[in-house]
Amino acid sequence: MTMWTSDEITKATSGKCAQPFNKVNGISIDTRTLEKADLFVALYGDNGDGHIYVKEALEKGASGALVSKIPEGLAESDSLIIVTDTLTALQDMGVFSRERAQNAKRIGVTGSVGKTGTKEMLKCALSDQGRTTASLSSYNNHWGVPLSLARMPENTQFGVFEIGMNHPGEIRPLTKMVAPHVAIITTVAESHAAFFKSLEEIADAKAEIFEGLVPGGTAVINRDHPLYEYMYQKAKRTSVQNIVSFGEHKDANCRLLACELLESESHIDASLNGKIVSYVLPIPGKHWALNSLSVLLAVDLVGGDIIQASRSLLKMVPPKGRGTRHEIEFLQGKCLLIDESYNANPASMCAAIAVLGASLPQGQGRRIAIIGDMRELGDIADDRHADLYEPLMKAKIDQVYCCGPHMKKLAEKLPAQMLALHQDLSTQLIEPLLKNLRDGDIVMVKGSLGTRMAPIVEALKNQNHANLKAVG
Repeated sequence: MTMWTSDEITKATSGKCAQPFNKVNGISIDTRTLEKADLFVALYGDNGDGHIYVKEALEKGASGALVSKIPEGLAESDSLIIVTDTLTALQDMGVFSRERAQNAKRIGVTGSVGKTGTKEMLKCALSDQGRTTASLSSYNNHWGVPLSLARMPENTQFGVFEIGMNHPGEIRPLTKMVAPHVAIITTVAESHAAFFKSLEEIADAKAEIFEGLVPGGTAVINRDHPLYEYMYQKAKRTSVQNIVSFGEHKDANCRLLACELLESESHIDASLNGKIVSYVLPIPGKHWALNSLSVLLAVDLVGGDIIQASRSLLKMVPPKGRGTRHEIEFLQGKCLLIDESYNANPASMCAAIAVLGASLPQGQGRRIAIIGDMRELGDIADDRHADLYEPLMKAKIDQVYCCGPHMKKLAEKLPAQMLALHQDLSTQLIEPLLKNLRDGDIVMVKGSLGTRMAPIVEALKNQNHANLKAVG
């Protein structure tokens, strides 16, 4: 299906196009992932000027390019749409796309922890009930949100958009761009705490998502959170009339009645406004189970069938780096890798440790946590790393590999028989870890993006590519 024509793009962006073109099937900002018939948008970013890649994009089959200047070696007639600013133009395309998809019910998702997983669960739950589009990966910032909107086909019935932030004021323009019918806050935690004075300030920043709700839209809030009442009042002051909640609390609109946490899945009984729903989520972890309640609420609010949605969740696969499981074969036998390497804050780290603790090693295997620094915590960083001692002990983790300067505080606190190694760089852990692996071990890798834990995951997976088997 043609997503855009050059005439529509020109109209949306107030741009100029000397050589009209048709059949734009997608939008790309990266020539490495560009597909034939995409529109290439030349953005200015931290990694340079996208205009230097326009010629390459056209050679790879892009239908055209959105530019703010004519790139060297090209002419105005080379399928270019010229605008004043390409990011602003992409934002204009996002709004245009939203307005033309008149029948689409839009759901916005934010939160300190769990927003990408919740977004993926919503996509999974709704895809069997109508044409569904969702943000790719974690495209949740000032260019990711408009890009996701611009990629929304006109015949979309359900649109799911992840909205993130590092600083106050960043969610406000993005939620107004999405104009969601339902806005979810998964939870509020000490993520990016270096940029905020308190948890209340983080809640304020997350609550900006309510400002974009369409008239009559609904806010979805975690009823178990200590700041529930604070967020409820924030929603009220934003003139939100419809506010619902999820959690274990007796007053939650979607309430967790029971949750059996198995090694590779969660069996859930929930009550949605008095209606009992039982389902299996093929991902372990109570945090996943609780966030799935917000998914059922949102499905119901946009007119979906919650029973069908709960069945569709059986197909859910965790996003890369957020709990994906791999069976690794190596010289001494097999081990299970739990890849949580995408990012980390205190709440998500504790949740990942709990999941590892619930996993049962085979034979003489051990539970091994390989954990890296949690970034952007400011003055509380050392304390929050040291605080991981309690969840690690509670989960009965056998060995801990620590990475980064802040993790030194935890390393100093752990018993000698529990601490395997502490190093400043993740790559310094790889060789000792590989030499130490036993048959039946379960290895969990987690840390902030800046701590670069992914190389450890790749080293484990590269032990035997021929025998690598993704198991969840």
